[in-house]
Amino acid sequence: METPTARWRRLLPRTPGRWAAAVAALAVLVGGGTWTAVADDGPPAVQREDRMLRPGGVPIDTSYFTAGGSGKRPAVLIGHGFGGSKNDVRAQAEKLAADGYAVLTWSARGFGKSGGAISLNDPDGEVKDVSGLIDWLAKRPEVQLDKKGDPRVGLTGASYGGAVSLLAAGHDQRVDAIAPVITYWNLADALFPDGVFKKLWAGIFITTGGGCEKFEKRLCEMYERVAVSGKPDAAATKLLTERSPSAVADRIKVPSLLLQGQSDSLFPLGQADAMQKAISANGAPVSVDWISGGHDGGDNETPRVEGRVGAWFDRYLKEETGTDTGPAFRVTRTGGIDSTDGAALKRGASSDTYPGLRSGGREIPLGEGTKTFRNPAGSAPPAISAVPGVGGGLSQLFSLGVGLSLDFPGQFGRFESAPLATSVHVTGTPTARVTVKATEGRDAVLFGKVYDVSPDGRQQVLPSQLVAPYRITPDQQGKPIELALPAVDHEFDAGHRMRLVFSATDLGYASPAEPATYTVTADGPLTVPTAPAVKTAAAALPWWTWGLPAAALVIAAALLITARRRTATPAPDPALTDVPLQITGLSKKYAKSVDRYAVRELSFRVEKGQVLGLLGPNGAGKTTTLRMLMGLITPDEGEIRVFGQAIRPGAPVLSRVGAFVEGAGFLPHLSGRANLDLYWQATGRPAEDAYIDEALEIAGLGDALARAVRTYSQGMRQRLAIAQAMLGMPDLLILDEPTNGLDPPQIREMRDVMIRYAAGGRTVIVSSHLLSEVEQSCTHLVVMDRGRLVQAGPVAEITGSGDMILVTTAEEVSEPLAEKVASLPGIGSAVRLDDGRGLLVRLDGATTSRLVADLVRLDVPVTGVGPHRRLEDAFLTLISGGAA
Repeated sequence: METPTARWRRLLPRTPGRWAAAVAALAVLVGGGTWTAVADDGPPAVQREDRMLRPGGVPIDTSYFTAGGSGKRPAVLIGHGFGGSKNDVRAQAEKLAADGYAVLTWSARGFGKSGGAISLNDPDGEVKDVSGLIDWLAKRPEVQLDKKGDPRVGLTGASYGGAVSLLAAGHDQRVDAIAPVITYWNLADALFPDGVFKKLWAGIFITTGGGCEKFEKRLCEMYERVAVSGKPDAAATKLLTERSPSAVADRIKVPSLLLQGQSDSLFPLGQADAMQKAISANGAPVSVDWISGGHDGGDNETPRVEGRVGAWFDRYLKEETGTDTGPAFRVTRTGGIDSTDGAALKRGASSDTYPGLRSGGREIPLGEGTKTFRNPAGSAPPAISAVPGVGGGLSQLFSLGVGLSLDFPGQFGRFESAPLATSVHVTGTPTARVTVKATEGRDAVLFGKVYDVSPDGRQQVLPSQLVAPYRITPDQQGKPIELALPAVDHEFDAGHRMRLVFSATDLGYASPAEPATYTVTADGPLTVPTAPAVKTAAAALPWWTWGLPAAALVIAAALLITARRRTATPAPDPALTDVPLQITGLSKKYAKSVDRYAVRELSFRVEKGQVLGLLGPNGAGKTTTLRMLMGLITPDEGEIRVFGQAIRPGAPVLSRVGAFVEGAGFLPHLSGRANLDLYWQATGRPAEDAYIDEALEIAGLGDALARAVRTYSQGMRQRLAIAQAMLGMPDLLILDEPTNGLDPPQIREMRDVMIRYAAGGRTVIVSSHLLSEVEQSCTHLVVMDRGRLVQAGPVAEITGSGDMILVTTAEEVSEPLAEKVASLPGIGSAVRLDDGRGLLVRLDGATTSRLVADLVRLDVPVTGVGPHRRLEDAFLTLISGGAA
């Protein structure tokens, strides 16, 4: 059987890989702990199975995701970030599962519902757990094997999860490919860089983990020892190094995609550089990607990152040899602000080879001389550079001269270049040669950084808010030494200056408490890497330069097509003149399918004044139904009547229908009011028929109408889109997922908008996966599943017809006990509540009194039994079809 190394060496380019469509927005709980969600109108169903495993003797909470088909498939393990749980990576897991992988996620020791103490990816703890999870995958019948007990498997994850991906590849030869994101190579180097304690981030680690008592005892003791002394000792460095990927550097020999954050003072770019050098030296293919964000904030480019990870696995796990995995090196560059929507402009730059951190060095002369400054007693007040969660966001605004940095007078020395004759793009680690001395034979603890200073000297920005710490011992003092500054990707414009600063303190680090005087002499120029092989992609044209002409062509073509189709429209039905909507025998097959239906034999009726909720899991056919209702696609069978008129593309009665589907395209530089005026003018209808004021009153936008749309929050944009759908006060208003992306207060406002609109005798149809909102805002429901009607009627009637019983308990109910209850005669299903203290039981023939007797017999500590008739329960019961 060939090894993973031999396998990737024979892979050759073919065609770009792609992500599957987003799936599983709504999941349905069925027996055995499996959640099933069907992607709307086409993509395969994704099933989720939750179970507690004990791969290393400690209970580990896992979720297993697969999608349709019976063929063998590679597996992917996704780890979560520190302080998180398996739930944080569920969306990525569902996407990969829909794309043909068996995906396993888990909560690491000490997090989520998993047991054990946090031991920072100990080879005998968290890493051993991963090997146990790979053992479990090897036994799954749907997982592709390279040989018995050896599944085809890749690992990915961010931060803590990225590190365990690297460690697992070093400890378990069954791992075939990895894609770690914003993670560490050597945790000792990350938390004790050059022997300086990164106290702020270390403290965040402990508090995020739940406090010192949540950690393995000797880790807690190590942290407290270093935090008190302010200086790492040899034992602390050794402990963290042993639990770092660098400890198994010579054993990581699999294809590795390394994605590291530029706005990251916790795990800076140098960590990925060390990974690249070590893994490449082992002969494995490696690509490096510097993303815009990081642990300090900013844009983590999640869609792009997940897309590249998916392509990486397509090539090295599925062996799709032509998949485009991207360049050997890529960096996201930020410069300026988009005038239309206020977003930071981003472009990619790339190279066919990894440049490292010191490629294309250019010397920038600095002012000569010796600078003298002091470390204050108690090292306070400290200078400010990176502030976790703040610095990264500011790093995107360099083009506006915005930054967050502060050096106190008397506590730093600086050396400055002359104004630059041409712009200089720095990509990598600048270096400076200096001589340092400290008083009384003490260590000198300094913090180096390079500022970008404006031509007038009034503004300075610190690229990515990064600073490099140094501990210069007495034996290093008094002679020239080379100091490496933070690795960045930043362009210094012509006319700007580079300012090299050494500070005695920094907020993020521990400095000596004893006062001391430092002298620093610049012994040469500042050398900056320019990475000449890295080329920036051309800027894309604004969307409107091509979008508006293209849209005009589409509209013109649609008008020509629909004009022909209108002649075939059936005659109106006088009996339905006052009925907003009647659907009869509606069917629509999937494209190119003979017998697969997106919608099949669907019939229901909607009356005036109703707010009707269209419900169903993904794949139920809701979107297809709405598209047919709006005349966007034509049914294969059946008909749709709106106020008695048959619906065809371009049917005149559609002027009485307003629709909000998948958001609206506004011109961001125009005000909200101007956007609505422009939209209504495009319809060609009289201005007095728009009823803009009435629509705006219902939408409740207030004074925001006068502001540019680019300043709107997501909730305001949604309400403006609803107002646009209401223009002309249509008698039938269709809203598809109107609360997507809104926070709870905004969702409540949207609910009020729908209720106010229908209060005037008009009709609203809303498709949503938020069952609690549907229950509160809708008067009637239509429930669909697999393209068919399951039930229709008033909300109260549907929720009142359930057979769900809520059992509350004094103690947490174990999963085996829940399974025993589910297997009782007359019980359809029994599911543990989220907190474990109770069961949701569906009766299937048994009575409540019989259930109580059986629970007592099983020693279930019952504290209450009663009906549980929420819409969610009724919905789950309806679409489960009565199956357990």
